[in-house]
Amino acid sequence: MNNKAKYSALIKEEAKRLGFLSCGISKAGFLEEEAPRLEKWLTKNMNGEMSYMENHFDKRLDPTKLVDDAKSVISLLLNYYPSETQKDDTAPKLSKYAYGRDYHFVIKDKLKQLYEYITETIGEVSGRAFVDSAPVLDKAWAAKSGLGWIGKNSNLITRKVGSFYFIAELIIDLDLEYDTIVSDHCGTCTACIDACPTQAIVEPYVVDGSKCISYFTIELKDEIPSGFKGQFDQWMFGCDVCQDVCPWNRFSKPHNEPLFNPKPELLEMTKKDWEEITQEVFSKVFQKSAVKRTKFSGLKRNIDFLSS
Repeated sequence: MNNKAKYSALIKEEAKRLGFLSCGISKAGFLEEEAPRLEKWLTKNMNGEMSYMENHFDKRLDPTKLVDDAKSVISLLLNYYPSETQKDDTAPKLSKYAYGRDYHFVIKDKLKQLYEYITETIGEVSGRAFVDSAPVLDKAWAAKSGLGWIGKNSNLITRKVGSFYFIAELIIDLDLEYDTIVSDHCGTCTACIDACPTQAIVEPYVVDGSKCISYFTIELKDEIPSGFKGQFDQWMFGCDVCQDVCPWNRFSKPHNEPLFNPKPELLEMTKKDWEEITQEVFSKVFQKSAVKRTKFSGLKRNIDFLSS
């Protein structure tokens, strides 16, 4: 076994030990196919008020501009599919990824441990860890690393486990053995397109971010446009519709990360509880949660929009 294969196997083994669902490796370089797609998406203003998507265009497409002499992109998936969901079917809904501890902190910690393992086991390796907060096209790299294909809802989908997982990367200056791309298994299915409450999937594989419920309930700081009243399917933070209807998510299995477990009271809250939520309850239920990003005022705005 050559060093590239040996090191790659060691990294994947350690990723598994740290609780990652899977690990794939691809060669760092310019994303030629994604460049025109991203440019077209931005030109059509599908990023809405997410102006940060326009920044660092070159870095988004080329990891060697983020890490000097980058050779490999190690992509990792971490399952967040819960064993239980909210009890009250009529209550405002929260995207499953936000049930527990803010994933940024959980994953950053695991990536740090993986990076430390690489430097201790292999030697001096330079690199950086990324979790959805830097100009990195996570899904494109995960697909390039053979971890799944990008579906018609623009999410990464895997045959064995569906799509309820986070994606993260380590970009390093070490040559490794690269994985092969897997084929698209969406076929003629249009379940996600048909089910999207706001018709945000404007064509297969293209999501207009400015029409997505996740955008309105998390990213948008202004008032939600009144034209979308009655179209939110009771989602108050994020939206899982295009994943819930995806046939491949029949294979989703509950995660085994204790930090992603919700506070019991979160699942028990009724429609009335949510409509009468106070700052105090918000702070308690969402302590160290990704929901804090929208703040109490933002969540209250979303709940009021659903009930008005």
